[in-house]
Amino acid sequence: MSDKKTEVADRLLAHGAARLPFVEVDAYNAELREAEGFVGDRASKRAFAEILTDWRERLERLGGDPLGDTPTDKLSKKKLEKILISGDPEAAALVQGAIEEFAQELAAVARRFLRLKAWQGTERIAIGGGFRDSRIGELVVGRAALLLKSDRIDIDLVPITHRPDEAGLIGAIYLAPPWIFAGHDAILAVDIGGSNIRAGIVELRSKKKHDLADSRVVEFELWRHRDDKPKRDEAVKRLIGMIEGLIAHAGKKKLKLAPFIGIGCPGIIEEDGAIERGGQNLPGNWESSRFNLPQAIRDGIPEIDGHDTVIVMHNDAVVQGLSELPNMQDIRHWGVFTIGTGLGNARFTNKKEER
Repeated sequence: MSDKKTEVADRLLAHGAARLPFVEVDAYNAELREAEGFVGDRASKRAFAEILTDWRERLERLGGDPLGDTPTDKLSKKKLEKILISGDPEAAALVQGAIEEFAQELAAVARRFLRLKAWQGTERIAIGGGFRDSRIGELVVGRAALLLKSDRIDIDLVPITHRPDEAGLIGAIYLAPPWIFAGHDAILAVDIGGSNIRAGIVELRSKKKHDLADSRVVEFELWRHRDDKPKRDEAVKRLIGMIEGLIAHAGKKKLKLAPFIGIGCPGIIEEDGAIERGGQNLPGNWESSRFNLPQAIRDGIPEIDGHDTVIVMHNDAVVQGLSELPNMQDIRHWGVFTIGTGLGNARFTNKKEER
């Protein structure tokens, strides 16, 4: 490979890169602050739970909580959806009130982000994260979108297309140029979160050159590390074991894996794969200067199908957002919010030549 081609390949395969094969990553992991803390915390799963709890406590003081004695953290999304659709009218109205208040908060957070220089001109924001994976999350997104439009803010808010547990894996295919997948059926992808680690096989299913829109997750393994509270090295060892299991599964299914692993991980990702900051919810100290996750995985899995393993890691919101790339080809500037433990965020500009 010529020096010029090597330079291009290295740039497109760098960890945490601002320039990816199909998009420019204009910004990610923005941490806006206000007197009470981070702005993004106003649009987190915890914030919705606090709003619902506050409503319940006020009603309890006035004579009774229509949701009964069950603590808010024990009310699943499915339970709340059932109450909203067919529950007691007062209980349904209580859930609806929490949805309205949280939608107001999400709209307010969006306004703050849209004032940032890197976010100006954004035409659409996809909403992902675990909260989106429910009817309540969809209603919040729809209501926040209407609130912004009523303020004459010309932007679309849309739920992310894929289920969040799959979006964080599917987005990994856009971390590398399509030529790296030539002659292969699938890739390995990893999505690391503050509570869970997912590893999966993404089947490329490309019908024509550079078309990856039909890619899908055909197998994945989920580990809720927060329950086990492992040390960092134990977590990495478990992750490597998960990937090895997926490689064996691909072999049984006659899927030809590309020698590539795409990783989404919280925090600011340095070019060498180190985590500068933002990994405080991960098991152990992942921000140590002596720790490098891509290198640790490469040491554990040096080859895939006889070829040297190539690993690219980026911020988890960036990777989840990239799963929406096929649906953003009618615009140029777009972003993603992932509503989870906090508010993940990233902003993209499509490359003109790839639109």
